[in-house]
Amino acid sequence: MTEFTPRQLILASTSVYRRHLLERLRLPFTVIASDVDEAALPHESPEQLACRLALAKARAVSQQHPDSVVIGSDQVADLNGEAMGKPQTHARAVVQLQRMRGQTVIFQTAVAVVCQATGFAQTELAQVKVLFKHLTDAQIEHYLLTEQPYDCAGSAKSEGLGIALLERIDNDDPTALIGLPLIRTCQLLEAAGLKVL
Repeated sequence: MTEFTPRQLILASTSVYRRHLLERLRLPFTVIASDVDEAALPHESPEQLACRLALAKARAVSQQHPDSVVIGSDQVADLNGEAMGKPQTHARAVVQLQRMRGQTVIFQTAVAVVCQATGFAQTELAQVKVLFKHLTDAQIEHYLLTEQPYDCAGSAKSEGLGIALLERIDNDDPTALIGLPLIRTCQLLEAAGLKVL
C-alpha cells in the first residue's frame, strides 16, 4: 500500500461558517481568501455557478500554493432556477425572503479540492431542498433584525434563528446547508491523498 506524502491543507474561503465546519475534521489547515469574482455568467444555472466558483476559488489559491491541498466551496440559493446569492443589505434580504416564503428552494452547495502538484481537481455538488414557511412581513423583519444574515445565500442562516423560517429540510449531508458539505469534503480529501482518519 502506497503512503501519501502529507500536504498542507488550505481552505480557500474567509467564511467563518466554513471554517467552523472544517474544524470538525480536526485537521490542521490555514485560511486564504481566493479573491474570485462571484458574478454569474450569462445563462449559467445556479448549480453550474456554485460548481464553477468552488473550483475557481480552489484553483486560484492552489496556483499560489501548488504543493498544498486546497478546498474551495460556494453556495447558491436556487429559486425555480434563479440564483439567489448573499443579499449584503437589509433591503435585499427582505425581498429575497418575501419571494421565498411558501416556496421550495434548493441550496446548491459545491465543494472542490485541488492539488496542483499532483494534478488533482475534483468537484462535488450537494443539493439541499428547503421548504420555507408562509412568513409574514413582520416575521421576516424580526428575523432579519435579530440574525442579520446578510452574508448568507438566500438570507437563510439555518444554524441560527433561520431554522424558524423553515418547514422542512431534505438532504443527505446535514452540513451542506451551512456551507460546506463535510461528507463530500471527506471523500474528496481522501481521494486527493489527505487522510481524514
